Amino acid sequence: MLDELAAAIDRHGRGLGSETAVPRLLLVALDEPMDPVDVRYEPMICFIADGAKRTVVGDRSQVVPPGEMLLNTLDLPVTAVFEKVPYRSAVMRLDGAVLAELLLELDGAGPGSPSSETVGGQVTAPMTPELVEAVTRWVRLLETPDDIRPLAARIESEILYRLLRSPLGPVLRQWSLTDSAASRVRAAAAWIFGHYTEPLSIDEIAAVAHMSPATLHRHFKAATGMSPLKFQKHLRLQEARRRLVAGNTTAAQAAEAVGYISATQFNREYRRAYGLPPGQDAARLRASVRV
Repeated sequence: MLDELAAAIDRHGRGLGSETAVPRLLLVALDEPMDPVDVRYEPMICFIADGAKRTVVGDRSQVVPPGEMLLNTLDLPVTAVFEKVPYRSAVMRLDGAVLAELLLELDGAGPGSPSSETVGGQVTAPMTPELVEAVTRWVRLLETPDDIRPLAARIESEILYRLLRSPLGPVLRQWSLTDSAASRVRAAAAWIFGHYTEPLSIDEIAAVAHMSPATLHRHFKAATGMSPLKFQKHLRLQEARRRLVAGNTTAAQAAEAVGYISATQFNREYRRAYGLPPGQDAARLRASVRV
């Protein structure tokens, strides 16, 4: 069954992320090894059909092999390492309204009730045969475009239903609640994304999340593996790296653009994160993508 899903992805996906005509469906298809890539993960679920991917978030690292799925419940700065190629995955962007409507229909049915301590982040679980089959049908809608409008939402609801009955169910349910630890951490992470170039304090972020600083720190680290301020630093370094690789900017300019006051501190933290000084690292990455 995984071979069938991988083949369906292969027919329609190219590269790190191919948008599709099916709402909220993204396909990833890589054939050649590549350097680790810094990406922003939004709330989504990756269904791995072939190959293997390692995700690095802060000090946490985990490998997702074929036949497993990765639930990501927050906006996160992630380093993705494709450890085995060819790599094929189908990605479902999570829509809170769609999930909430399904939960109302189910009226709480299904195993696993959400705990106030369930804060999500990144969670993995095996895919059942029924789930693989449903995801395969979802991807295959791309082969019959006239079926997308009448069937895509129905298959998406089926996939979510099966996810709610899987080990990921409690985390998904908590994610859907509007006043939970998970939603407050999610709000804090999204707010940091929007203000990461500014000087931030833990008190300011805690106010956004409607938590005490100590409670926010505990829940945020449980979900992301990082403190809120370390999370901000990762965002700054990722964006600075993106600017440097794109070219036409110096390390000092990139550092200032992402909020660093001290170029020395930027160079030190960049080298600690990526192993090389900013200019050398950017030159290496540019050379690696030249054809």
